[in-house]
Amino acid sequence: RRGWSVRRAGGVWEGKWAGGRAGLGRCVFPRKWARGRRRVSGRGSGHGLRGAAPAGPWGSPGAAGVGITMVMISTFVTIYYNVIIAYSLYYLFASFQKVLPWSDCFSWADEFCSKTRIVSDCNATLHGEIIHANYTFITSNNLTCLNGTMNYKPVQFPSEQYWNKVTLQRSSGLDETGRIVWYLALCLLLSWIIVAAALFKGIKSSGKVVYFTALFPYVILLILLVRGATLEGALDGIEYYIGSQSNITKLMEAEVWKDAATQIFYSLSVAWGGLVALSSYNRFHNNCYSDAIIVCVTNCVTSIFAGFAIFSILGHMAFVSERPVSEVVDSGFELAFVAYPEALSKLPVSPLWSFLFFFMLLLLGLDSQFATIETLTTTIQDISPRVMRKLRLPVTLGLCALLFLLGLICVTQAGIYWVNLIDHFCAGWGILISAVLEIIGIVYIYGGNRFIEDIEMMIGKKSRFFWLWWRICWFCITPMLLMAILIWSLATFSSPTYGSVLYPAWGTAVGWCMIIFCVIWIPIVAIVKIFKAEGNLVQRLVSCCRPAANWGPYLERHRGERYSHIVDPKKKKEHEIPTVSAFVYKQQ
Repeated sequence: RRGWSVRRAGGVWEGKWAGGRAGLGRCVFPRKWARGRRRVSGRGSGHGLRGAAPAGPWGSPGAAGVGITMVMISTFVTIYYNVIIAYSLYYLFASFQKVLPWSDCFSWADEFCSKTRIVSDCNATLHGEIIHANYTFITSNNLTCLNGTMNYKPVQFPSEQYWNKVTLQRSSGLDETGRIVWYLALCLLLSWIIVAAALFKGIKSSGKVVYFTALFPYVILLILLVRGATLEGALDGIEYYIGSQSNITKLMEAEVWKDAATQIFYSLSVAWGGLVALSSYNRFHNNCYSDAIIVCVTNCVTSIFAGFAIFSILGHMAFVSERPVSEVVDSGFELAFVAYPEALSKLPVSPLWSFLFFFMLLLLGLDSQFATIETLTTTIQDISPRVMRKLRLPVTLGLCALLFLLGLICVTQAGIYWVNLIDHFCAGWGILISAVLEIIGIVYIYGGNRFIEDIEMMIGKKSRFFWLWWRICWFCITPMLLMAILIWSLATFSSPTYGSVLYPAWGTAVGWCMIIFCVIWIPIVAIVKIFKAEGNLVQRLVSCCRPAANWGPYLERHRGERYSHIVDPKKKKEHEIPTVSAFVYKQQ
């Protein structure tokens, strides 16, 4: 396979910024254990051995369906992820105004829109007695509310109403699809054009683009951090992020741990194909161990660094609006498109800060999307290398056009409900299930010891300290933790919601159908492999749980004594190695 044009291009690509889904300090601790150094090293080496995509050859035939599951998850994620990029583009364009359109309650707002809290009633002292009255009576009689007795009207920030009423034109629920929001559809089209333009030559072009999309956000993040640190109330936001105001009791919720695990898999491209696709372009003797350490440490430091930049400005927002930080902090999409835009609107020269923030989100989104699309194109390349060699541009454009059409449902008035549904099931449950099945397939079917020996052969050295720790993690800690989180979160499962809107039963059923569609390939492929194997049932099962007789490095010069028995595919047309033609690897 044609490799990276620059040695560290793959590492830069894989080291994406991880903005936590929950966005709160409480997720820092569970994400510590989830830092997938062992996982990154493993997935960075397994298919690097063969130089194949996720759906390409697996060490054990019985586990080959896991690769197809990864491709299916990547497909669903790709559809909705570019919609989030479209949101970023829309807000980026909206920032080119003298006054940000969500900075105040303009013509689109209703009576519940307010920049500040509105007192509805309170206690006051009248003629020496404490009375409870509405705020109109209090003000008309020149009375003063007693501290701690004020009740407030249910109001919404301008940014919240702008997000729901203008950006999304949000309907009442999943049942009410409504019309396509034309400006979001155009932003979605533009995002796909950008992705296609960056990937038209595969990693040869995207490997250069990613230096800008992955590194420039650090510059913006540093600017936002410096600006946020100089604002009044910044310390309150930081205190909420990592201090005593953090809600430690949330660590007792299975959903937080599931979100932490799936987020780290997402940010590192583990368990859904991105890391596999990118590592397949590495040189055979690439040191995946050092890559794993660099990528994971960078990912961890960046996540914490980003938290300081975000929560310092949210603290200032709470200070200006005279609210506790807990009332201005949102999670998920609202953190990026409601809470933070509201905070930025309160800064001097707010359009500039808004532009920088959404430009950063755009770059980070594109950076992640490049890896996901590369998973799909690399899979197509391994299935039909001659087609990709001659028709890479038409295939890439056709794939992007198809995914754009599939994503149009997500830019309707009910689009946010579909985005949230796919995110909840495929990017949440789907990735977690894929991770569990992947670690089982590698450690207990292909063989953890055999896998470690493959890594030793590739990096050219042994270390008992490293491999003892690796064995403890792969054989015990990682499978047990993943299984515990999966079972715990399944036992406490509740129907998904978006805000206060509960999904209908058929919507939840669609979500589970998406997961089933992703993972059903694992038993299907296993059954097909067992059916095609020779011998009785027991012999077939054993055969499918063992590596193929000629599994190993594709090129003869990489096999050494360990895989010296493999038949060279150049010398034998019909061989058992189910991988791409030799010309793909001539650049190795």
